[in-house]
Amino acid sequence: MRRQEVSIEDIARVAGVSHSTVSRALRESSLISVEVRERIQKLAREMGYTPNAIAQSLQTQQTSTIGLVVTSIDDPFWGDVMKGVEEVARAAGFSVFLTASHNDPNQEIAIIQTLRRRRVDGILIAASRLASNNNKSQNSYRVPTVLINSQAESETTLLHWVSVDDLRGAQLAVEHLLQLGHRSISYLGTGNRPRSNRHRLVGYQSTLAANNIPIRDEWVVISQGHEASHEGDAAAGQASLPRLLDAGVTAIFCYNDMIATGVLIACRERGIAVPEELSVIGFDDIKMASYVTPPLTTIQQPKIEMGRLATQVLLDLLQNRPGQNYLLSPTLIERASTAPLAHR
Repeated sequence: MRRQEVSIEDIARVAGVSHSTVSRALRESSLISVEVRERIQKLAREMGYTPNAIAQSLQTQQTSTIGLVVTSIDDPFWGDVMKGVEEVARAAGFSVFLTASHNDPNQEIAIIQTLRRRRVDGILIAASRLASNNNKSQNSYRVPTVLINSQAESETTLLHWVSVDDLRGAQLAVEHLLQLGHRSISYLGTGNRPRSNRHRLVGYQSTLAANNIPIRDEWVVISQGHEASHEGDAAAGQASLPRLLDAGVTAIFCYNDMIATGVLIACRERGIAVPEELSVIGFDDIKMASYVTPPLTTIQQPKIEMGRLATQVLLDLLQNRPGQNYLLSPTLIERASTAPLAHR
């Protein structure tokens, strides 16, 4: 049997006052004396009264809820972003509804529409594939919405966003390998995050070109896959290693840490010593990066800060304050998977 909820009418009956008096007392209304307010509030606590959020939202036209859409709930990258979102939202008195789009633009639209029906006050979308000039997406964005690391190929002009500087991150990775003496450097990317993959590829290409190193086609491998998942990324890293070894590379810059982890697994299976025979660098700095063998050199994204900033932008929009876009700087984290080129 479901326990009967205590209502305002129940409190009014026990307190011997009207329904409106209890309602005002619980809202801290100055129309009710301090003594009566405190007596009613104490009685409400003793009776186990819980405010009805739906009724409150009908009065205030706000639900104090935020929808957070990620590509996958078990993706280690988004776990840290969620921490930042929760931290800021909780401090502001907001609850967060979490759901996953599985990298499907149509499912993303359906989720946004569901969140709107749930009357969330605002929405955060991670790795969105929806372009701002898409008619369906324009119809979906009817509540304040902020994008985190958008993957839409076209520039987003309708919405605010928070992203990492992918191009600069790739430059940091390749510059690090060049400083170690490597010249045959490959890029192992992914086709299911088009925008960030394109920026990281451009950063890789421009850095080699700036150092007068001609890029061979076989040095660049872009793995394909519909759904972005860490299992798929690791498998892509494992499967791509033979092609890159045949191309004679001495270092591999991977799109993310999970692809790099797949490369490390394949190296171990083939008896290839990392970093003595092959240097490997990732991107993201997920927690696993420091635990794999050898610990992974990587480009760190400020994931928690990304979640904090995106949530603060959304709260600003909800308070009718001007929003702001952020392009965050990545950082090189040196560990044991990269080393100076061994002259053989």
